[in-house]
Amino acid sequence: MITTVIVLYAAKKSKTVQFQDFDKNVLLKIFPLPLLYVGNHVTGLASTKKLSLPMFTVLRKFTILMTMILEAYILRKTFPKRLVYSVVTIVFGAMIAASSDLAFDVEGYTFILLNDAFTAASGVYTKKKLGDKGLGKYGVLFYNALIIVIPTVLASAFTGDLHKAVTFEDWVKGTFVFCFLISCLMGFVLMYSIVLCSHYNSALTTTVVGAVKNIAVAYIGMFVGGDYLFSWTNFLGLSICMSGGLMYSYMTFNKKPSGSDTGAQKLKLQISEESAGKYSKV
Repeated sequence: MITTVIVLYAAKKSKTVQFQDFDKNVLLKIFPLPLLYVGNHVTGLASTKKLSLPMFTVLRKFTILMTMILEAYILRKTFPKRLVYSVVTIVFGAMIAASSDLAFDVEGYTFILLNDAFTAASGVYTKKKLGDKGLGKYGVLFYNALIIVIPTVLASAFTGDLHKAVTFEDWVKGTFVFCFLISCLMGFVLMYSIVLCSHYNSALTTTVVGAVKNIAVAYIGMFVGGDYLFSWTNFLGLSICMSGGLMYSYMTFNKKPSGSDTGAQKLKLQISEESAGKYSKV
Protein backbone atom coordinates (compact mmCIF):
# COMPACT_ATOMS: atom_id res chain seq x y z
CA MET A 1 0.00 0.00 0.00
CA ILE A 2 2.85 2.38 0.83
CA THR A 3 4.50 1.54 -2.50
CA THR A 4 1.26 2.36 -4.33
CA VAL A 5 0.96 5.72 -2.56
CA ILE A 6 4.61 6.67 -3.23
CA VAL A 7 4.64 5.62 -6.89
CA LEU A 8 1.35 7.29 -7.82
CA TYR A 9 2.09 10.45 -5.80
CA ALA A 10 5.45 10.82 -7.58
CA ALA A 11 3.75 10.19 -10.94
CA LYS A 12 1.10 12.83 -10.18
CA LYS A 13 3.72 15.40 -9.16
CA SER A 14 5.68 14.77 -12.34
CA LYS A 15 2.38 15.07 -14.29
CA THR A 16 2.80 11.57 -15.69
CA VAL A 17 -0.69 10.67 -14.46
CA GLN A 18 -3.66 12.75 -13.36
CA PHE A 19 -6.36 12.14 -10.77
CA GLN A 20 -8.52 14.19 -8.40
CA ASP A 21 -6.90 16.05 -5.48
CA PHE A 22 -7.95 14.97 -2.01
CA ASP A 23 -11.10 16.52 -0.54
CA LYS A 24 -13.94 15.44 1.72
CA ASN A 25 -15.89 13.97 -1.20
CA VAL A 26 -13.13 11.44 -1.93
CA LEU A 27 -14.10 9.35 1.12
CA LEU A 28 -17.67 9.06 -0.11
CA LYS A 29 -16.57 8.28 -3.66
CA ILE A 30 -14.10 5.53 -2.72
CA PHE A 31 -16.21 3.83 0.01
CA PRO A 32 -16.53 0.83 0.54
CA LEU A 33 -13.49 -0.24 -1.52
CA PRO A 34 -10.88 0.15 1.30
CA LEU A 35 -12.86 -2.11 3.64
CA LEU A 36 -13.36 -4.71 0.93
CA TYR A 37 -9.66 -4.54 0.08
CA VAL A 38 -8.56 -5.30 3.65
CA GLY A 39 -11.19 -8.02 4.08
CA ASN A 40 -10.02 -9.62 0.85
CA HIS A 41 -6.38 -9.78 1.95
CA VAL A 42 -7.00 -10.88 5.54
CA THR A 43 -9.34 -13.74 4.59
CA GLY A 44 -7.09 -14.67 1.66
CA LEU A 45 -4.04 -15.08 3.88
CA ALA A 46 -6.02 -16.97 6.52
CA SER A 47 -7.48 -19.41 3.97
CA THR A 48 -4.09 -19.95 2.30
CA LYS A 49 -2.70 -20.99 5.66
CA LYS A 50 -5.50 -23.48 6.30
CA LEU A 51 -5.92 -25.08 2.86
CA SER A 52 -3.64 -26.87 0.42
CA LEU A 53 -2.72 -24.79 -2.62
CA PRO A 54 -4.75 -26.82 -5.18
CA MET A 55 -7.87 -26.78 -2.96
CA PHE A 56 -7.44 -23.06 -2.34
CA THR A 57 -7.32 -22.58 -6.11
CA VAL A 58 -10.43 -24.70 -6.69
CA LEU A 59 -12.59 -23.06 -4.02
CA ARG A 60 -11.62 -19.62 -5.27
CA LYS A 61 -13.71 -20.41 -8.36
CA PHE A 62 -16.89 -19.60 -6.41
CA THR A 63 -15.76 -15.97 -6.73
CA ILE A 64 -16.80 -16.14 -10.39
CA LEU A 65 -20.40 -17.05 -9.59
CA MET A 66 -20.56 -14.41 -6.84
CA THR A 67 -19.16 -11.79 -9.22
CA MET A 68 -21.77 -12.61 -11.85
CA ILE A 69 -24.59 -12.30 -9.29
CA LEU A 70 -23.27 -8.98 -7.94
CA GLU A 71 -22.78 -7.55 -11.44
CA ALA A 72 -26.38 -8.41 -12.28
CA TYR A 73 -27.65 -6.92 -9.01
CA ILE A 74 -25.42 -3.83 -8.61
CA LEU A 75 -24.40 -2.97 -12.20
CA ARG A 76 -27.63 -4.27 -13.79
CA LYS A 77 -25.72 -6.35 -16.32
CA THR A 78 -27.10 -9.21 -18.36
CA PHE A 79 -25.07 -12.15 -19.65
CA PRO A 80 -25.45 -14.40 -22.73
CA LYS A 81 -26.47 -17.96 -21.96
CA ARG A 82 -23.16 -19.31 -23.26
CA LEU A 83 -21.21 -17.33 -20.67
CA VAL A 84 -23.60 -18.41 -17.93
CA TYR A 85 -23.11 -22.05 -18.92
CA SER A 86 -19.32 -21.66 -18.82
CA VAL A 87 -19.51 -20.14 -15.33
CA VAL A 88 -21.79 -22.98 -14.18
CA THR A 89 -19.22 -25.44 -15.58
CA ILE A 90 -16.46 -23.79 -13.56
CA VAL A 91 -18.48 -23.91 -10.34
CA PHE A 92 -19.65 -27.49 -11.04
CA GLY A 93 -16.04 -28.61 -11.46
CA ALA A 94 -15.09 -26.84 -8.24
CA MET A 95 -17.88 -28.64 -6.36
CA ILE A 96 -16.74 -32.03 -7.68
CA ALA A 97 -13.15 -31.31 -6.71
CA ALA A 98 -14.13 -30.08 -3.24
CA SER A 99 -16.38 -33.10 -2.62
CA SER A 100 -13.36 -35.37 -2.45
CA ASP A 101 -11.25 -33.14 -0.24
CA LEU A 102 -9.46 -35.57 2.03
CA ALA A 103 -8.17 -32.78 4.27
CA PHE A 104 -11.48 -30.97 4.95
CA ASP A 105 -11.10 -28.00 7.30
CA VAL A 106 -14.23 -26.08 8.42
CA GLU A 107 -12.28 -22.96 9.37
CA GLY A 108 -10.36 -23.00 6.10
CA TYR A 109 -13.55 -23.37 4.04
CA THR A 110 -15.19 -20.53 5.98
CA PHE A 111 -12.27 -18.20 5.31
CA ILE A 112 -12.09 -19.09 1.62
CA LEU A 113 -15.82 -18.47 1.06
CA LEU A 114 -15.54 -15.12 2.85
CA ASN A 115 -12.53 -14.38 0.67
CA ASP A 116 -14.60 -15.20 -2.42
CA ALA A 117 -17.33 -12.78 -1.28
CA PHE A 118 -14.85 -9.97 -0.55
CA THR A 119 -13.08 -10.50 -3.89
CA ALA A 120 -16.34 -10.46 -5.85
CA ALA A 121 -17.61 -7.34 -4.10
CA SER A 122 -14.25 -5.61 -4.52
CA GLY A 123 -14.17 -6.35 -8.25
CA VAL A 124 -17.73 -5.15 -8.88
CA TYR A 125 -17.34 -1.97 -6.81
CA THR A 126 -13.99 -1.25 -8.48
CA LYS A 127 -15.74 -1.37 -11.85
CA LYS A 128 -18.46 0.91 -10.49
CA LYS A 129 -15.98 3.43 -9.03
CA LEU A 130 -14.00 3.53 -12.28
CA GLY A 131 -17.07 5.08 -13.88
CA ASP A 132 -17.16 7.96 -11.38
CA LYS A 133 -15.86 11.27 -12.66
CA GLY A 134 -12.69 12.58 -11.03
CA LEU A 135 -11.26 9.38 -9.58
CA GLY A 136 -10.33 7.28 -12.59
CA LYS A 137 -8.17 4.18 -12.35
CA TYR A 138 -5.22 6.01 -10.76
CA GLY A 139 -7.40 7.78 -8.21
CA VAL A 140 -9.09 4.51 -7.22
CA LEU A 141 -5.69 2.89 -6.63
CA PHE A 142 -4.15 5.86 -4.80
CA TYR A 143 -6.97 6.75 -2.41
CA ASN A 144 -7.84 3.12 -1.71
CA ALA A 145 -4.26 2.56 -0.47
CA LEU A 146 -3.95 5.96 1.24
CA ILE A 147 -7.15 5.66 3.27
CA ILE A 148 -6.56 2.13 4.55
CA VAL A 149 -2.78 2.10 5.17
CA ILE A 150 -2.88 3.77 8.63
CA PRO A 151 -5.77 1.65 10.02
CA THR A 152 -3.98 -1.45 8.72
CA VAL A 153 -0.73 -0.49 10.49
CA LEU A 154 -2.66 0.14 13.73
CA ALA A 155 -4.48 -3.19 13.43
CA SER A 156 -1.24 -5.09 12.81
CA ALA A 157 0.32 -3.36 15.82
CA PHE A 158 -2.65 -4.37 17.98
CA THR A 159 -2.44 -8.02 16.92
CA GLY A 160 1.34 -8.15 17.37
CA ASP A 161 2.07 -8.80 13.69
CA LEU A 162 3.86 -5.47 13.29
CA HIS A 163 6.27 -6.33 16.13
CA LYS A 164 7.01 -9.70 14.52
CA ALA A 165 7.72 -7.98 11.20
CA VAL A 166 9.99 -5.32 12.71
CA THR A 167 12.00 -7.88 14.73
CA PHE A 168 12.33 -10.29 11.81
CA GLU A 169 15.95 -11.42 11.77
CA ASP A 170 16.53 -11.32 7.99
CA TRP A 171 16.19 -7.51 7.71
CA VAL A 172 20.00 -7.36 7.92
CA LYS A 173 20.35 -9.50 4.79
CA GLY A 174 20.59 -7.55 1.56
CA THR A 175 19.08 -10.39 -0.48
CA PHE A 176 15.93 -10.50 1.64
CA VAL A 177 15.49 -6.71 1.59
CA PHE A 178 15.91 -6.67 -2.20
CA CYS A 179 13.34 -9.46 -2.67
CA PHE A 180 10.97 -7.75 -0.22
CA LEU A 181 11.12 -4.45 -2.11
CA ILE A 182 10.61 -6.21 -5.43
CA SER A 183 7.60 -7.98 -3.90
CA CYS A 184 6.14 -4.61 -2.84
CA LEU A 185 6.67 -3.20 -6.33
CA MET A 186 5.13 -6.25 -7.99
CA GLY A 187 2.19 -5.96 -5.59
CA PHE A 188 1.55 -2.50 -7.02
CA VAL A 189 1.91 -3.84 -10.58
CA LEU A 190 -0.60 -6.60 -9.78
CA MET A 191 -3.12 -4.14 -8.31
CA TYR A 192 -2.72 -1.82 -11.28
CA SER A 193 -3.17 -4.72 -13.72
CA ILE A 194 -6.39 -5.81 -12.01
CA VAL A 195 -7.82 -2.27 -12.08
CA LEU A 196 -6.73 -1.79 -15.70
CA CYS A 197 -8.34 -5.09 -16.72
CA SER A 198 -11.56 -4.10 -14.94
CA HIS A 199 -11.43 -0.69 -16.66
CA TYR A 200 -11.38 -2.18 -20.16
CA ASN A 201 -13.44 -5.32 -19.43
CA SER A 202 -16.06 -6.42 -16.94
CA ALA A 203 -15.40 -7.41 -13.35
CA LEU A 204 -16.49 -10.94 -14.28
CA THR A 205 -13.93 -11.17 -17.10
CA THR A 206 -11.18 -9.99 -14.75
CA THR A 207 -12.17 -12.70 -12.27
CA VAL A 208 -12.29 -15.47 -14.89
CA VAL A 209 -8.93 -14.46 -16.38
CA GLY A 210 -7.46 -14.71 -12.91
CA ALA A 211 -9.00 -18.18 -12.56
CA VAL A 212 -7.51 -19.33 -15.86
CA LYS A 213 -4.13 -18.15 -14.61
CA ASN A 214 -4.53 -20.59 -11.75
CA ILE A 215 -4.33 -23.57 -14.14
CA ALA A 216 -0.57 -23.67 -13.72
CA VAL A 217 -0.83 -23.03 -9.97
CA ALA A 218 -3.27 -25.91 -9.44
CA TYR A 219 -1.39 -28.50 -11.45
CA ILE A 220 2.07 -27.49 -10.24
CA GLY A 221 0.73 -27.59 -6.68
CA MET A 222 0.12 -31.31 -7.14
CA PHE A 223 3.86 -31.87 -7.35
CA VAL A 224 5.27 -28.92 -5.36
CA GLY A 225 4.43 -28.15 -1.74
CA GLY A 226 3.73 -31.65 -0.47
CA ASP A 227 0.26 -30.85 0.97
CA TYR A 228 -1.89 -32.14 -1.92
CA LEU A 229 -3.71 -35.45 -1.42
CA PHE A 230 -4.38 -36.89 -4.89
CA SER A 231 -7.72 -38.44 -5.85
CA TRP A 232 -9.23 -39.01 -9.27
CA THR A 233 -12.45 -37.23 -8.29
CA ASN A 234 -10.51 -34.14 -7.28
CA PHE A 235 -8.43 -34.27 -10.46
CA LEU A 236 -11.55 -34.64 -12.64
CA GLY A 237 -13.29 -31.72 -10.93
CA LEU A 238 -10.19 -29.60 -11.29
CA SER A 239 -10.00 -30.36 -15.02
CA ILE A 240 -13.72 -29.57 -15.57
CA CYS A 241 -13.27 -26.33 -13.67
CA MET A 242 -10.32 -25.24 -15.79
CA SER A 243 -12.09 -26.26 -19.03
CA GLY A 244 -14.99 -23.96 -18.14
CA GLY A 245 -12.57 -21.09 -17.55
CA LEU A 246 -10.90 -21.60 -20.91
CA MET A 247 -14.32 -21.81 -22.59
CA TYR A 248 -15.37 -18.49 -21.02
CA SER A 249 -12.14 -16.80 -22.09
CA TYR A 250 -12.49 -18.06 -25.65
CA MET A 251 -16.10 -16.85 -25.99
CA THR A 252 -15.35 -13.49 -24.38
CA PHE A 253 -12.29 -12.59 -26.42
CA ASN A 254 -13.50 -14.05 -29.73
CA LYS A 255 -16.82 -12.27 -30.00
CA LYS A 256 -18.15 -11.77 -33.51
CA PRO A 257 -19.36 -8.24 -34.25
CA SER A 258 -23.12 -7.89 -34.11
CA GLY A 259 -25.22 -7.09 -37.15
CA SER A 260 -25.51 -3.42 -36.18
CA ASP A 261 -21.75 -3.15 -35.72
CA THR A 262 -21.13 -4.81 -39.08
CA GLY A 263 -23.61 -2.48 -40.75
CA ALA A 264 -21.95 0.54 -39.17
CA GLN A 265 -18.53 -0.65 -40.37
CA LYS A 266 -19.85 -1.13 -43.93
CA LEU A 267 -21.50 2.31 -43.88
CA LYS A 268 -18.29 3.89 -42.62
CA LEU A 269 -16.31 2.13 -45.34
CA GLN A 270 -18.77 3.24 -48.03
CA ILE A 271 -18.63 6.87 -46.87
CA SER A 272 -14.83 6.74 -46.83
CA GLU A 273 -14.75 5.35 -50.39
CA GLU A 274 -17.16 8.04 -51.62
CA SER A 275 -15.07 10.76 -49.94
CA ALA A 276 -11.91 9.37 -51.49
CA GLY A 277 -13.55 9.34 -54.91
CA LYS A 278 -14.58 12.99 -54.59
CA TYR A 279 -11.08 14.05 -53.55
CA SER A 280 -9.53 12.12 -56.43
CA LYS A 281 -11.81 13.92 -58.91
CA VAL A 282 -10.84 17.27 -57.42
